[in-house]
Amino acid sequence: MAALLFRLTHVTDEEAWEVRRLLDEHGFDTYETQAGFWRLGVDAIWLRDPAQLEAARQVLERYQAERQARVQREHAERVAQGDAPTLWRRLWQHPVQMLLVALAVLAILALTLAPFLGLIERLGQS
Repeated sequence: MAALLFRLTHVTDEEAWEVRRLLDEHGFDTYETQAGFWRLGVDAIWLRDPAQLEAARQVLERYQAERQARVQREHAERVAQGDAPTLWRRLWQHPVQMLLVALAVLAILALTLAPFLGLIERLGQS
């Protein structure tokens, strides 16, 4: 019976490609499943031979540790160069999008608090 090896939910295409390549280079027999239209399945990479599960997990753990170190190093370099994304930079680059997000947040707050504000007004009139 196959063993779940790596979930692909919330994984970038780059990372998924690297994981596929890594597993292929190490000779693991894998296959992928998709969650499907109704999202009832699992986006994942499965290992056909459960006897290889421990070795495959060790390879993935080593890869993820290296990837984490690389991404942190790249982020630190971007911060040092002043290129790291910040709230103000995003606001400057996408002002309309940020305005729409702010309006959506305010609308949700208004809809959420409206019943309570009406209750407070009724209590003040009593």
